[in-house]
Amino acid sequence: MKMIGDVLTSSILFEVLRKEFPDAELHYLIYKQSLPVVENNPNIDKIILTDKDQNFKGLVKQVRKEKYYAVIDVYSNLKTALVTGLSRAKLRIAYDKKYTRPFCTHVFSRNIEAKTPAGAAIEKRMRLLSPLSSNFPVEIKPKIYLKKEEIEHARKKLENAKIDLSKSLIMIGALGSSKNKTYPLNFLAEILDEIVLHTNANLLLNYIPSQRTEVEKLYDFCCTKTQQKIHLELYADSLREFLALTSHCAALIGNEGGAINMAKALNIPTFAIFSPPLNKENWNMYEDEKRNISVHLKDHKPELFLNKSYKNLVKKNDDLYQLLKPSLLLPRLRHFLNQNSK
Repeated sequence: MKMIGDVLTSSILFEVLRKEFPDAELHYLIYKQSLPVVENNPNIDKIILTDKDQNFKGLVKQVRKEKYYAVIDVYSNLKTALVTGLSRAKLRIAYDKKYTRPFCTHVFSRNIEAKTPAGAAIEKRMRLLSPLSSNFPVEIKPKIYLKKEEIEHARKKLENAKIDLSKSLIMIGALGSSKNKTYPLNFLAEILDEIVLHTNANLLLNYIPSQRTEVEKLYDFCCTKTQQKIHLELYADSLREFLALTSHCAALIGNEGGAINMAKALNIPTFAIFSPPLNKENWNMYEDEKRNISVHLKDHKPELFLNKSYKNLVKKNDDLYQLLKPSLLLPRLRHFLNQNSK
């Protein structure tokens, strides 16, 4: 209910629940900052907004008041396990953890091996619905629902910036959700240089004003021709506007994270660069080596990851990133651009 990519991915449950139980009342409890990715979703009847500062007793009282038949705890941390357990719902479903077992009627392991191109993140969520029915599909794609006026407003913003939409426009996920999830900016600049050399595309950078200094560092690393193609002054004023701007792009290329997941939900091709400690198999959803491709250091140097824990990899994150040189990425990037640039 907290991270935007997780909230978007979990929204798949509503589409299949709506189809199986057309008369059901379906609610989504999420953090306020995650609202834009599920806004206008026709399968959700009510969105309950919360945040980390909400009074716990008040949240439990609010949930109990709804008299739910089923509560599905996709977050499955201690707080949500308690809310689920105290909800008085007949079915209380979560992932299997020592603190969810006492409170839930059904728990499921997160450790699964994906059977479809959807990947583990999708399939393990779908499995949470099995106590409700055996008719659900194994996988389904997340979707974002933009209004026509949002798409049109974004188009006018691009045209006002003198961007020719008949030519290729690519959104760049320049910064990850944290420094540990951000591909070194000097390396990313080489990627941008290759994109412009290969496609002559216009580039938009996904950033907010508080990240301007870091984005300018990336800009300075790029060659002059690439700088001329970067529209540094054009950025989204909101997450919904970012989505609308991305809907006009030929692709989104950059750090793996929420922006990649959102682009996939808009059916925009993606090229994702994974942070070394992350398990690529969890989030490489719907990859086909054509419209969606991801790269990870483990693809090239698997020996570095043998018998290494996540904590150990996090400690060596910077060193591992330095080994993921642009030269390793460029062959697949060129293949991706051949498939997806105008």
